Amino acid sequence: MAACGPALCLFDVDGTLTAPRQKITEEMDGFLQNLRRKIKIGVVGGSDFEKVREQLGSDVVEKYDYVFPENGLVAYKDGKLLCKQNIQGHLGEALIQDLINYCLSYIAKIKLPRKRGTFIEFRNGMLNVSPIGRSCSQEERMEFHELDKKENIRQKFVADLRKEFAGKGITFSIGIVHADGPQERVMFPMGLLWASVLLKLDCAQFEGRWEDFGSRPSTRRKPLLCDQPSRRLAQAAGFGYEFSLGRTLPLGPK
Repeated sequence: MAACGPALCLFDVDGTLTAPRQKITEEMDGFLQNLRRKIKIGVVGGSDFEKVREQLGSDVVEKYDYVFPENGLVAYKDGKLLCKQNIQGHLGEALIQDLINYCLSYIAKIKLPRKRGTFIEFRNGMLNVSPIGRSCSQEERMEFHELDKKENIRQKFVADLRKEFAGKGITFSIGIVHADGPQERVMFPMGLLWASVLLKLDCAQFEGRWEDFGSRPSTRRKPLLCDQPSRRLAQAAGFGYEFSLGRTLPLGPK
């Protein structure tokens, strides 16, 4: 049962609630459900809805008050679809095709020890590009990771894209470095991602002051070790629970 208070606690999925691309542990799942008795809970993930379901459970929209796949471009509230946006509507088909064609051409010129498949993954809110291919194995991923550290393959790719598509309203970013090794970089329209989540929460009347857990003196910023959550997390938000570092907490107007 969800709490009825005015606050909402948001958590990233990968690297916070779960290990990257892994399923949530029973311990973390139980922690969140207990916390939900005191405060509304929302989860935010960069992956599409099906992947979020794989990680958090097939009943994810019933277990959490808000679910934001694809960094908020898709939004669920109280088990129902709230709204859905897509990258086509922001950039237009012509620019998207130019971008995809340019990336494929660039990747074709890169010499790597190995290349696999799925070089571009098209999502509602972003394009996810992998020079080696997202279907590579864990060993191949780590091999590319070590090579990338020496040759800055993704960094050069991003710099080239920023120059080629300057002024087009696109943000280019290297993927978050996880323990299993990075392989990709992502691109998305400017102004999306967490801003999209906040916009939808404003529409849901979660307005007011936003506080990052890390700004509280009693909260120690540290990476979450997803396999040992309750023993590794800082006390936060005054709920009497050992708390993971969620992204932001709306506390309402002062």
